[in-house]
Amino acid sequence: MSIIVTGGDGYVGWPTALRIAERSDERVIIVDNFSRREWVESVGATSATPISSIEERLEAAREVHGVRNLSFVEGDLTDRGFVDQLLRVHEPRAVVHAAAQPSAPYSQINGERANFTQHNNMQATRNLAFGLHENDLPDTHLIETTTTGVYGAPDFPIPEGGAVMENEGQSDEVPYPAMAGSWYHLTKSHDAANLRLAHRQFGLPISDVRTAIVYGTETEETRADDRLKTRFDFDYYFGVVAHRFCAQAVAGYPLTVYGKGEQRKPFVSLEDAVEGLTRLALTDHAERPDEHVVYNQVTRPISIVGMAETIASVGDEFDLDVEVTHVENPRDEDETHQMEMANDRYMSLIGEQRQNFEGGVRDILETLTRYSDAITSHEDRFLPDVLEE
Repeated sequence: MSIIVTGGDGYVGWPTALRIAERSDERVIIVDNFSRREWVESVGATSATPISSIEERLEAAREVHGVRNLSFVEGDLTDRGFVDQLLRVHEPRAVVHAAAQPSAPYSQINGERANFTQHNNMQATRNLAFGLHENDLPDTHLIETTTTGVYGAPDFPIPEGGAVMENEGQSDEVPYPAMAGSWYHLTKSHDAANLRLAHRQFGLPISDVRTAIVYGTETEETRADDRLKTRFDFDYYFGVVAHRFCAQAVAGYPLTVYGKGEQRKPFVSLEDAVEGLTRLALTDHAERPDEHVVYNQVTRPISIVGMAETIASVGDEFDLDVEVTHVENPRDEDETHQMEMANDRYMSLIGEQRQNFEGGVRDILETLTRYSDAITSHEDRFLPDVLEE
């Protein structure tokens, strides 16, 4: 038996595969087709951290951590024949599905990118679900990283799982409404519905891990050697807001908060995200649920202005003179919205938060100051329009 990690060349996938292999004697198979590297290059951006080849990564894992149970298979998950062969050969007891086109802005560029994103993401998930069912692997635990973005930004607390709906004196638990705001986020909304159906029709044990905004550059395993580093995107299309703010700080630009910036967003550190996925993958058959379970993979909400102020404060440790400025908000949004999201199930899974936002920012700035040339040479990829005028 084995564990498959799809998207294992990616930001979350690589450190997750590395941790699972380091903690287990089982064979861990990374699956990827290196599309993320191509998508980022296509928008004129780059990873701040140099990304080693997969061969160099595997060699470093053996040399540094003694990991000899990690291997790589190149392939496209939208190809049903490839997925069937992958599952038949390796007969995984768990699949951590972290492969997707992950950028909302990228999916919004035009109709071609929207169509590609929806086909790529949903076809891969359907192929895995049907592949497990039709290749007689009904006990394989399918763990997918969807996104908290499927929820939108409602004005009431978000449960970890279904919501109770009442009508004419009757009530039932129903899937939480999908109010996604991009063509990318809708792929994860559809994935969530397809995963629910796959459990009901095929009996597959499903963990729908709705991942918040992930920040950070390091995990316990990647710190040991530069060849083990994961990618770090800081551009408008693939870099999350915390990463773009950190890039602005390193490049000597003020952190521009739109409007009041008091709205809170859900966040989780890379370290905590990797820990949750690893624990789910390594949970043995007797202990894992045989159901369809939703986890809100978030440790805490953070306001945009609070995030900027934390980056400015930590920046002092790196001799960065970081200014936080407020500019007119070009977006139609509630600048004071307070996101509330239940996460009891996820926190029970990981035990406790392993890295707070301040610690994650410290990691980011330590990394980015080492690779500041990559930041400054691509500053046109992350500066907001207000600074370019």
